[in-house]
Amino acid sequence: MSRIGKQPVVIPAGVTAIASGGQVTVTGPLGQLVRALPEGITASVEPGRVLVLRADDSRAQKSRHGLIRTLLVNMVQGVTKGYRKELVIEGTGFKAAVQGSKLQLWLGFAAPKDFTIPAGVKVTEKQGVQLTIDGVDKALVGDTTARIRGFFPAEPYKGKGIKYVGEQIRRKQGKTVA
Repeated sequence: MSRIGKQPVVIPAGVTAIASGGQVTVTGPLGQLVRALPEGITASVEPGRVLVLRADDSRAQKSRHGLIRTLLVNMVQGVTKGYRKELVIEGTGFKAAVQGSKLQLWLGFAAPKDFTIPAGVKVTEKQGVQLTIDGVDKALVGDTTARIRGFFPAEPYKGKGIKYVGEQIRRKQGKTVA
């Protein structure tokens, strides 16, 4: 039995979980998330908790058992507290602006980069150089943040670009004249 998978998922007050038809639906104060369960993995909802069970002890079932349980914990946390990631833009003339469902990034290129903000994610900018990405789905928040950062990751020579708050950019020494 998986050490992670056999632990129950605790459902706090104000959150409901429903397991039916090979999927689990978790509803809370911040929204609703649905996760399809792989073949052989089932979830049983009991008062105050959800148990994840597997059909057999095959290698594939064992590997998915703990994963599904962890994904359910992330769903519960997402609908109760939500997830947040923060980015900082550094560089002369580098800035961002949110316009409806689009994010425009000026990163030193000839034209600004446009990024369509996916549904379920809220992006806010502060002073044009700080971006906050909020949402209930942990994977979607992380993916959105990584895609935005991918336009111009912070480079090691001058340190300009997009980086996570608290990220340390390892600086390199430039070329030296002999």
